[in-house]
Formats: sequence, structure tokens, C-alpha cells
Amino acid sequence: MNTIQTKILFALTLFISLISCKAQNLPLNTAFSTIPNGAYLKDTNNELSPYVGTYKANFNGNEITLFITKQENKLEQTGQKTYYMDALIVKYIVKNSSGVILQDTQNNFTDIEFYSIGTSPSKNAITFYYSGTNCSVGWGDIYLKKINATQISWEYRPDDIVTTTDKCPPALDTNIYLPETKDLIFIKQ
Repeated sequence: MNTIQTKILFALTLFISLISCKAQNLPLNTAFSTIPNGAYLKDTNNELSPYVGTYKANFNGNEITLFITKQENKLEQTGQKTYYMDALIVKYIVKNSSGVILQDTQNNFTDIEFYSIGTSPSKNAITFYYSGTNCSVGWGDIYLKKINATQISWEYRPDDIVTTTDKCPPALDTNIYLPETKDLIFIKQ
């Protein structure tokens, strides 16, 4: 084999390797047990985009503003599995009736995560994982349902709403500022 043939064979082998290493694209609602490592859960049906925007609601005297953006190729590492997914990322600001900011995840660095983990197109709804506030107090699921072009319905189901001094230093704010309720209407701004 001459040098030109060797170079062509090397280039062809490299090209085939790159194609075979490409992540497998799967629909957003692929069952977790069937997602292979390195896969990409892609928003092929544009289910996430209708939720993107800024939304406001009032609850128990507080104003809650949600800032919803779409992130492509969000890295997910769950147990032994690593994959990528398109997701909605939610940042928020909660203010009391005097305008004092109680919690701000949009403008402050925080470890609070709030992102979509599944869609239900037949119900026009999306499920979100919420990591909770300090020490994971309030972690759980949030459900948003698209009512129309300007309104979404909110439901928040916290899984853990208390902590102990063993798990969390008493100086940290462990109040849950997001509305723990169902059927709260947020209006697109």
C-alpha cells in the first residue's frame, strides 16, 4: 500500500469513527430505562418553545416572576447514566407586597435547579424537577400546563419541606418561597 492509499484509508476510518460516535437522537419522552449513555433527547416536535418567556403571578401577597428559557444539549448525569437533553430552564424572582426580594435565582448565583424533565403533549403540560432552596428544602416536582398563548397553570408538589440542624446550618434561609399550590395562573409578560 502506498502513502496516498494509506492516507485515504486513514481518512475513511476516521470519518466512519466520527459518524458512529455521534450521539443517538431520541424524542424528549424516551423512557429513562431505554436511554443509552451519550444519547441526546431532542425537542424534535417543538414542545418546549411555547413555554419560553417571562410570566408573572401573585400568591399570598407575593409576586412571582418566572423566566423560562430553552437550553439545548443540557448535560444530565443520573446514577450510572450520562446523556444530553433539550430542556426548559426556569429562573425566578419572588417579591413580597413591599417589593422586597425574598428570593432571586435569576440575578444571583445559586445552586437551585429548576428544569424540565418530561412533556405530556396530550395534556399540553410539562413536568419540572425543582432542587429546592437551601439544603434542598422543598425539592420536588412542578407541573406547568399551557392554557393558551398567554397563560400557564402552575402546580408545585414539594417532596420534603423540613430539615434538621444535622443536615443544614441554622443560619441558612430554608423558607420555600415558590407557591405551594395547584391551579395558580401565570400570565405571560
